[in-house]
Amino acid sequence: MSASPVLEVKGLSIKFGDFTAVDNVSFSVNRGEIFGFLGANGAGKTTTIRMLCGLLVPTSGSAQVGGLGFEDGGLGIKKIVGYMSQKFTLYNDLTVGENLEFASGLRKLEPAYAEERRKELFSLIGFSRPLSTMVVSLPGGVKQELALAAAMLHDPEIIFLDEPTSGVAPASRARFWSLIRKITALGKTVIVTTHYMDEAEQCGRIALMRTGRLIALGSPEELKKSAFPGPMAELDFKGAEAAGFISGLEKASGLLELSPHGMRWHAAFEDRAAMDAALSGLPQGVCAALIKPSLEDVFIRLVEGTER
Repeated sequence: MSASPVLEVKGLSIKFGDFTAVDNVSFSVNRGEIFGFLGANGAGKTTTIRMLCGLLVPTSGSAQVGGLGFEDGGLGIKKIVGYMSQKFTLYNDLTVGENLEFASGLRKLEPAYAEERRKELFSLIGFSRPLSTMVVSLPGGVKQELALAAAMLHDPEIIFLDEPTSGVAPASRARFWSLIRKITALGKTVIVTTHYMDEAEQCGRIALMRTGRLIALGSPEELKKSAFPGPMAELDFKGAEAAGFISGLEKASGLLELSPHGMRWHAAFEDRAAMDAALSGLPQGVCAALIKPSLEDVFIRLVEGTER
């Protein structure tokens, strides 16, 4: 992966009337990188992506996408980016061929070039069904792969994927992410939003957003180390009464975060001494084990924890 930034954002803000959707955001993305946006609904992820695709003009700040700015209203940017929205972007009542013809027509592609690109992309995604296949008859995962192919017909430098696997079966999600890695291996840059923490783990770096602001940026491991500099324990009460002990643990000195995870609890501390002191009086039958924090723990601490 080249270290040269293909996308640079400085002090970006986007307002709709009195509402600030994106607030003074700055970051850069390297060529060939898988860059992820993580955040709750309404955090500003989709608005940021729509701006970077040339669909919205920033209220203030600046952005360079593939070396292009917004002097022409984003027209130049639209030619070098591909965009796959949250909702399925093809038409169910058209055939596969008709959908791709429509997509190539929107991009004003020469028919011969569009056919060549279609063959290349079908090979990439492993699509072998007839062009006469109705899109409505395709499985959800195959539809998303086809939508990805449509977004890449014009051979964009940068591909934006806005929750591309939402509602797709786990096996299809894994296959889609395999395609993302193939795309970046070809030198493309992929910027993706997701609600799935296992998908976010596959990003080279992640921008964590909350209420329009960028609150953390780094690789998955860097985010974990920053949010949890000390040890974390998983508490398994195995049917024992947890309420009393948890109530006392919330007041423990050096406790950074305490949150439920199914039938277990995760407790993060400033250091080992604080953890040992806090867990010295575990009720009988309760097990405590050292664990490594996950991105879900990071999300709970930095986003949900702040809101709590």
